[in-house]
Amino acid sequence: MSRNRFMLVFGVLVVASMILSACGGGETPGTVATPEVIIETVEVEREAFTTPHPILSDVRVRQAMAHCVNKLELIESVYPLAAVEQQEALILNTMIASGHWAYAGDENITIYDFNPEAGAALLEEAGWTFATADDTVRTNEAGDTLSLKFTTTTAAFRKTWGAVFAQQMAACGIEIIQLYVPASWWFGDTTGLARRDFELGAYAWVGEADPGGVTLYTCEMIPSPSNGWEGQNYSGWCNEAASNATKAANNTLVLQERKDNYKILQAEYTKDVSTLPLFNRSETFANVATLTGFEPITGEKNYMYNIWDWEIPEQDTIIIGFTQEPASLWNLVEDAMVTRLATYPLNYFDYLTLNYEFTPLALKELAYIDNGLSVLNEVTPVAGDMVVDADGALVELAAGVMVKNFAGEIVEWAEGVTMQQLVSTFEYNEGYTWEDGTPVTNADFALNKKIGCDPESGATSFYVCDRTADDVWTEGKLGYTHTWVPGYTDPLYFVPIWGVYPAHEVISDGRVLADVPAAEWSTLEEITQTPLSCGPYKIVEWVKGVSISYELNPYWPGPAPKTPKLVFQMITAESAEALLLSGDVDILDSTTLAGITQILADAETAGTIKTWAPAGATWEHIDLALFIR
Repeated sequence: MSRNRFMLVFGVLVVASMILSACGGGETPGTVATPEVIIETVEVEREAFTTPHPILSDVRVRQAMAHCVNKLELIESVYPLAAVEQQEALILNTMIASGHWAYAGDENITIYDFNPEAGAALLEEAGWTFATADDTVRTNEAGDTLSLKFTTTTAAFRKTWGAVFAQQMAACGIEIIQLYVPASWWFGDTTGLARRDFELGAYAWVGEADPGGVTLYTCEMIPSPSNGWEGQNYSGWCNEAASNATKAANNTLVLQERKDNYKILQAEYTKDVSTLPLFNRSETFANVATLTGFEPITGEKNYMYNIWDWEIPEQDTIIIGFTQEPASLWNLVEDAMVTRLATYPLNYFDYLTLNYEFTPLALKELAYIDNGLSVLNEVTPVAGDMVVDADGALVELAAGVMVKNFAGEIVEWAEGVTMQQLVSTFEYNEGYTWEDGTPVTNADFALNKKIGCDPESGATSFYVCDRTADDVWTEGKLGYTHTWVPGYTDPLYFVPIWGVYPAHEVISDGRVLADVPAAEWSTLEEITQTPLSCGPYKIVEWVKGVSISYELNPYWPGPAPKTPKLVFQMITAESAEALLLSGDVDILDSTTLAGITQILADAETAGTIKTWAPAGATWEHIDLALFIR
């Protein structure tokens, strides 16, 4: 089943990416043993977080820390066997990787090279000095020490680079108190990051082909008691220029305007240093040397994007080793990475994001305004209509509501005020067919919308559903025209909204899938275990705890796969490398490999395997708390 977007939100999750419907890391060499710390969160009063942090509110201190960080050294600590050029490619200067279409360019941002002397000068200027020649920690005139708590999870990966970070700060006279806490507390809904309970907070975001950023970098998205802890701007950074630019980037459909606004965001972000961007994680892969066509690419989370090109001479099966097994293959309710991986071969993707660039696949064209497939219509909404107001909120139109009129001006709504309404048309290539030979129809798109927008299905977000005004299924062609509510502009407006479910499929009890209530879907084997494929492969057997086996989908309209069979083999992390070296598995991916080990490096030197270490979408950073309770 094809990609759908009814669970997409602006911004990204800590450990998740966009949802795909079906058609960790291990130990790191050099791990530092640090005691685990359990912290109890106490609810704070409504007026909390109005006091500037006594140390971190001074931009000179934050800039000094940026100069004191040796990012390459952090990378070396967790990827010691990666080539130097691979390590250097992981360094980040902003929240957007240098190869991304939205990257501002080195000349438009402040880059803090590793320069402890410059860092020391800034700390001196800010009043943090060594009282005596024997002191190792700086103090100020009041006798306060330059001491900061560094909080992150107990993951070995972060303990390793976190220990190196602490040493780097110590070299500049900054004492770092390392606190390693359970992930359940750190990422909890009412604890840790969500309650801004840190001074220096280390974690990761997952970057996207579309940067989003509304929940991360705008003033309105600073979580606090007064706004019900809404938002993910955990450092408390409020820069009006950056905030306005972020919102503008997400409220225009003109690509150059988006680039210009993201340039402003990055310029302010690097100047203010509310966050220390560090490095992209390397996504490590390894495969037998005889495998051809396999090439993980930066910016595309689906490393099976060209699975039809994979081939091992004189071998009819390619085996991928997995250390986890999916609980379900229905991505609407099960978004674990292993579930997405297991369903990739069943998909005819609408588009790919190779090197962060959007490329149509099942689609004939992306629905850009430039090619006329998307338009902004002028409409006159009336009282009671649902619209998106000037602040981006979905509201019922009434007197006093501030909206953007058709000209883009913010005005108070009154009868006769016209607004923009975005309409996009998506048309698909011919030959889009299910594995049983039944062509994909518009009824399949309609079913995807119906189930995804039904609260009984188990869906947890209805963001897109709530902002949809209408869908018209194109007569005589495969595709549809999607109309948003007035005032809503989606930065991903040019890619499809709905995926497909096989509306025609007759399930085991004789009912047609389109007639099955949404509440029952999570119990259907045809949905959770053996979903019908519209991709290059189809599932033939799932032996729980052992393997998932695939063979060619004879009705796949795309390039003919060079390998007839695939197997997702369940293995243990301890046996993974040995199985690869023995040829019992052909591919290990980044869900199993945390980095290139000496065993893998030696095998590559011997010519028996090949390793890959492209920069992944996940990026490590440290938020700096600008306010205290």
